[in-house]
Amino acid sequence: MDAGGDRALHSTNAAVIREIYDSEFAHQTFAMELERALDAGCCVIVIEPAQLGDETARWISVGNCLHKSAVLSGIGSVVSSIIWPENPLANTPMAVVSLLCTGLYTASWQFDNCVKYQVERDPRKLSRLPVLSAMSAAAPVVLVRKDDTKRKILHWSVTLTAVALSAFRIYRSMK
Repeated sequence: MDAGGDRALHSTNAAVIREIYDSEFAHQTFAMELERALDAGCCVIVIEPAQLGDETARWISVGNCLHKSAVLSGIGSVVSSIIWPENPLANTPMAVVSLLCTGLYTASWQFDNCVKYQVERDPRKLSRLPVLSAMSAAAPVVLVRKDDTKRKILHWSVTLTAVALSAFRIYRSMK
């Protein structure tokens, strides 16, 4: 984790979604509390309700998987276009995968506040969190806010480069 992430673990700007069932609408209340914490941009969000924590962690994991798939397939496309410059079929499928993953990520995750967060799993960093000492849940999900600007730039740059190279190779081969 970067230094900004370490600062987040010690920040007082933390939100805790407590697992308190005080009505039949408790699950909706938990979700609204999480949404408010995400909108507020809290540095650390601790989610006690297991179901909400698992759903949120899975949502973030799927977004991370799409991001990594887009970047890796884009890099693979660029590398294969360098290795086999006269064969557009070598890099086009990977460029298409990169474009599809980027499109899906952009449509589903780009404007979701969860995109700014990662699940913290490092026990050493979690042990330094003051809010965890008074938790009632055995294993809450801890979200830490991260700056994703460089990640977005990398994501789009790799995808656009792969698609542009692929389009150029196809155009040149049809000429």
